[in-house]
Amino acid sequence: MLIANLTFFASMMLYRGTIPTTAELYSRPMWLVLNVAMMVCVYFYSSIHERRAFYAERVVGQALKLVLTHAGIFITLSTFLGAHNAPWQRVLLFYVLFFIVLSTWWVLSRQVLKIYRNQGFNFKRVIIIGGGTVGVRLINEMLADQGYGYHIVGFFDNNPKARSASAAYQGTLDDVEQFVKTHQVDEMFCAVPDIEDNQNVSRMIRIADNNAVDFYYVPQFGRTVTRQFELSSVGDVPILAVHPYPLKNPINRLFKRAFDLLVSTIALVLSPLVIIPVAIGIKLSSPGPIFFVQKRTGYRGQAFNCYKFRTMRVNADSDTLQATKGDPRVTKFGNFLRRTSIDELPQFYNVWLGEMSIVGPRPHMVAQTEMYSELIDKYMLRHTIKPGITGWAQVRGYRGQTEELWQMEKRVEYDVWYAENWTFFLDLKIIFRTAWNAIKGEDNAY
Repeated sequence: MLIANLTFFASMMLYRGTIPTTAELYSRPMWLVLNVAMMVCVYFYSSIHERRAFYAERVVGQALKLVLTHAGIFITLSTFLGAHNAPWQRVLLFYVLFFIVLSTWWVLSRQVLKIYRNQGFNFKRVIIIGGGTVGVRLINEMLADQGYGYHIVGFFDNNPKARSASAAYQGTLDDVEQFVKTHQVDEMFCAVPDIEDNQNVSRMIRIADNNAVDFYYVPQFGRTVTRQFELSSVGDVPILAVHPYPLKNPINRLFKRAFDLLVSTIALVLSPLVIIPVAIGIKLSSPGPIFFVQKRTGYRGQAFNCYKFRTMRVNADSDTLQATKGDPRVTKFGNFLRRTSIDELPQFYNVWLGEMSIVGPRPHMVAQTEMYSELIDKYMLRHTIKPGITGWAQVRGYRGQTEELWQMEKRVEYDVWYAENWTFFLDLKIIFRTAWNAIKGEDNAY
């Protein structure tokens, strides 16, 4: 509310070039309409700080939704009441300022809150019930960032082998009730399969209710299935509805494609500035073509010609053998191109053609797709969206050679997560981190 009023005052001052008087401010019904619209927005968007695990790009996305909602209510009410007497330029200036200030405040305040939690404050004491795949995954997520503010004070599972999953192991499910009675517990997360162990789940709910502990049931989904679900009901029967991929929405696809076209067009117009010196360097480093064209797996598993600057000496294994650290096929100049990611720039042509996107899962060689689709469950889910020049897995450190299967599994997990959680601001975040990594150089870029 304070930000809305201050930015409205600032927009008036910037537009007029002078400080408005008190009479000018409060004699205008627009101020009343402004705050009425803001009260509606606060009702729908005030929970931004309640979710402990929330990414910065989603925070900015929520700020954009609030600003657009406010604009719709504000313009409608002020027009209906005859209070809309401000020039559209000033209204536009207000909403631009409002979005910048609000999103900056939300991001910074959440960072301050994470720092505060890292110091050991504002935390939740939680216990985890169940040490299967999902339970272990939940533990790892909670421990991955202390800024979430989760303190795991207890972990329980009937399988003795689960003891190694967490240092907080306290015993079997029979020990839960006594532990909750003798320790302060705020939240209980039950990852016991309801289908297999209906009685134990009911018992955990009863224990939580009797000891004023918040209870959360963790659905038993696979490791790479991280899609968001929406709880609804049919009568009194609760059901989980799968949220579709964001890019199945035609508006989101249109927005992403427009951004891809804009950026790739600019890149292609400016490309001679890069192509000429790079071409000279490639020709001087080894004989062969300037560009390297390779069949890669694209959208819906369709193969396409992926373009890169040639970084290796011409060899017969380029379509089957992945580059390794110290690979003798890579030239010295090619090594520079790989470390700075300049070798990927010709893929802007693939983006312009619509075969790729700026951001998306990195396209793999056809031979790799054939191999890993047999070894990794749900591997082909990464092909439900267009491949990208850069991706979420790459900026999280999973690029380059995959010596072991778990490395590819982790890459696929990040790719699927990106497809299921896409936002435009997430794309901007990935682009920024890619540019920063290119400047500082990456150890895995070989």
